Amino acid sequence: MLALVHPEPTSLLALGAMAAAFIISLMALAITRSRSGKAPSVAEKKSRGSMLGVFVQMIGFAAVGFGPIVASLDPHSTLAISEAGVVAVLMAFTILLFFSASRAMGKNWSIVARTREDHQLVTWGPFAAIRHPIYTGLFAFMLAMAVAFGHWRGLILGVPLYWIGTWMRVSIEERMLRGQFGAAYDAYAARVKRFVPGVI
Repeated sequence: MLALVHPEPTSLLALGAMAAAFIISLMALAITRSRSGKAPSVAEKKSRGSMLGVFVQMIGFAAVGFGPIVASLDPHSTLAISEAGVVAVLMAFTILLFFSASRAMGKNWSIVARTREDHQLVTWGPFAAIRHPIYTGLFAFMLAMAVAFGHWRGLILGVPLYWIGTWMRVSIEERMLRGQFGAAYDAYAARVKRFVPGVI
């Protein structure tokens, strides 16, 4: 991984912010999974192909996450405090997007792309601004890792891999949604961007 070549110095403050936010994100994931697991069993269509996209995204995260960490910055220094602040903001953004998106999706939420017989086209909450808020949030998570671990060089490989994997998943998900909702999804896609409001 490119992070192995030359990690930048970081601080225990930034690592602590990352660890705390990661624990909170795991709690949010557990809450989401328990809520979606209570949904009644109905006919659904799943795409196993989206798991390949998940795998490619994970390799992107590995490119940023793996490697030595040099926590040599004085935690009281301006740089260390700034890094911790950036990590906290990025992770708060990640958690907010994930939790609000999963709450809006309710029983529709799933790691693997799927549509249910009673599937709703969710266009409220963060989906009113972007069509794939969880992927935007996960990208912020990757940036937070790079800052916290001092693995900026890992982004050179991690970012392209993450977006390739994301595109693989998005193409499958959107094809399934178009198949189920037709013109309603086309109208939604025409007015709402995928990842950044009004941009892309």
